[in-house]
Amino acid sequence: MKNLLFILAVSCTILPTFSQRDQELFRINDTPVLVSEFKQVYEKNLPLVEDGKDNGLDDYLELFINYKLKVKEAYNLRLDTVKSYQEELEIYKNQLIIPYLYDKETLNELVKEAYERTKTEIKASHILVKYPSNGIAVDTSFLKSKIDRYRSRIIQGEDFAKVAREVSEDQSAKINGGNLGYFSAFQMIYPFENVAYKTRIGEISEPFQTKFGLHIIKVTGSRLSKGEFDVAHILVTNSAKGKSKIEEIYQLLESGASFEKLANEHSDDLGSANNGGKLPRFGTGEMVEKFENEVLKLEKIGDYSKPFRTKYGWHIVKLLKNYPIASFEEMKEELTTKIKNSSRAKALSIGSIEKIKKNYKVKEYPQALNILKEAIKVEKNGKLDKRVLSINGKEWLQKDLVMFATSKNQQVDQKLFKEFVNNKVINYFKEDLANKNSEYKNILQEYKEGLLLFDLMEAKIWNKASTDEVGLNQFYSTHKNKYGKELDEIRGQVMSDYQDELEKEWIKDLREKNTIKVKEKVLRKLKKTYNQ
Repeated sequence: MKNLLFILAVSCTILPTFSQRDQELFRINDTPVLVSEFKQVYEKNLPLVEDGKDNGLDDYLELFINYKLKVKEAYNLRLDTVKSYQEELEIYKNQLIIPYLYDKETLNELVKEAYERTKTEIKASHILVKYPSNGIAVDTSFLKSKIDRYRSRIIQGEDFAKVAREVSEDQSAKINGGNLGYFSAFQMIYPFENVAYKTRIGEISEPFQTKFGLHIIKVTGSRLSKGEFDVAHILVTNSAKGKSKIEEIYQLLESGASFEKLANEHSDDLGSANNGGKLPRFGTGEMVEKFENEVLKLEKIGDYSKPFRTKYGWHIVKLLKNYPIASFEEMKEELTTKIKNSSRAKALSIGSIEKIKKNYKVKEYPQALNILKEAIKVEKNGKLDKRVLSINGKEWLQKDLVMFATSKNQQVDQKLFKEFVNNKVINYFKEDLANKNSEYKNILQEYKEGLLLFDLMEAKIWNKASTDEVGLNQFYSTHKNKYGKELDEIRGQVMSDYQDELEKEWIKDLREKNTIKVKEKVLRKLKKTYNQ
């Protein structure tokens, strides 16, 4: 319903109809509506207007006036101040800004990089030193000294897995010695993936930082990706007779028995047994390593493995289908979407910040950081009114920086200050874009109005029609001859018609409450343009 409602709103974009002499077409009370705005809507929806009818534009103008009356009423009722509206609008603004914020060159490079990494899988182990779980800001140099000591032990000859079991704060390391198995693009957060793909096999990376803490990585393998697989398996859970039972099943397979039938009759994986043992399609890193390795050994469709064991029990696996890595052109759109929705998005925005800065007068005052800690101690009431940043004359003070640090549970240092500057530059760009880019401005304005209109219609029409049983029955009784059936048989149709009736009465009331003045001369000129 919300999408249908936006036909007059969100669909009305982005024709370059602004002119130096944009004229007023009509006004509601003291609020003018310009020709350019009407043209954008009308031209976008022109296929819906019947050809050859002189009154096509007149009819559409009436619809547009009704639309503007509703929007005005929504603002009068202050629906734009409702928290749910503001939250939804903010989500949309963040989505809408993406094409304008991201640097296209950086995006293209990241897409190519992701594709190359999709073709190659890396095997690595890691050691993690976590940030405190309570979110208290810490001196990261202390954590760095810890991870440096662990790296030195390994460089000097200690086994990586042994050190990982002793000191890594990734709890799984106690079992797997830090071994993460094979992974590919998008399966790890981007900073981690980046280091893994840039570290040679057998080498230990320098310490690096992610949102979880500090890491070191040892790369232990690399292989070409075979893509994704459809497989079926037979599972016999671990027991005293597990091995002998799986070997009996294997002998039946070797004798020509149906894999699907044996899975149905003997597999202990009840989720797949009834489907002939078939498992959901999977790729690298989605199964335990031993299972994955056995699948990779299967060369032809229909091949099945010898019995093998994992922590779940004994398996036999059969290859049903292989989905190799597609071409770059086939994957380009999918990879682009993934990049925008992944931790790579930060690299995109950072790549564009320097370009954005060149369009503004950005001045940083890092010296304010030197007195910030002392100022916090001395000024208990915290004026903290020294400048730390200005963009085109707009200023941010020490107290703004402290508030930013508090929201992130971090201490104020040079790294956080840089993050603060980048954050304010991007936010300034978002606000400024509406002043400089008519396309963005129009889409955003139309969404604002469409969203308001949805909330207004829900409150004034739809909810009333669905809850006003007395009104619905009265409407049906008045128009009973038109329907020829009992209300319960055609309730949906009657309710729809009742909503239309409520809306007509409401529009009539809005027109009576407001003064509408159409500029007839401008309208005639507009009609002449379209007739030509």
